[in-house]
Amino acid sequence: MSRTRGPARDPSLHPTDLFRSVGRWLRWPGGPGFESTRYLAKWLVLSSCIGLVAGLGAIVFFLAINWSTHFFLGQVVGYLPPSPSGEGPTVLRGMDRPWLLPLVVGLGGLVSGLIVFNLAPEAEGHGTDAAIAAIHHRQGRVRARIPPIKLIASAITIGSGGSGGREGPAAQISAGFGSLLGQWLNLKPLDRRIAVAAGIGL
Repeated sequence: MSRTRGPARDPSLHPTDLFRSVGRWLRWPGGPGFESTRYLAKWLVLSSCIGLVAGLGAIVFFLAINWSTHFFLGQVVGYLPPSPSGEGPTVLRGMDRPWLLPLVVGLGGLVSGLIVFNLAPEAEGHGTDAAIAAIHHRQGRVRARIPPIKLIASAITIGSGGSGGREGPAAQISAGFGSLLGQWLNLKPLDRRIAVAAGIGL
């Protein structure tokens, strides 16, 4: 009596199967304690991915700030602020239209505020507080829209002359990717928190 065989499985691997396989491997304990070889190898892979995207995100953020500064302050006000040493000209120049500066600063703050308020309230402020809150109160979960919205809103704020720095937004952008990577791989909450903390540190 012959046994009926089902249809042969397609040997090709679907991308979702690949993510599931990697996620299962990363969730496997692999030995006692945080110093096991498997645990260290897992975080070598994850931290390298987070660091690569964090570096690319920082480059895009830097270019977005430069573009925003040249548009709002350079073209509208006729003024380019001196750059930090090593990043561009450090010469202090005069303004062609100084009366427009308060209007441009106010407009930049209004536009970035509307973007954040309507699309991602978690992206308000300098960024590090929201990333730390995701670790303590949301099991390392950050919505996928947070990094791009934070990048755009912060670039508009800084580029239009608003009071703000690059470090906080860069930390939240990197932390957001660490969280998304943990969610894509279906990591445990502890590992997601570590991924977010790694993003902040980068």
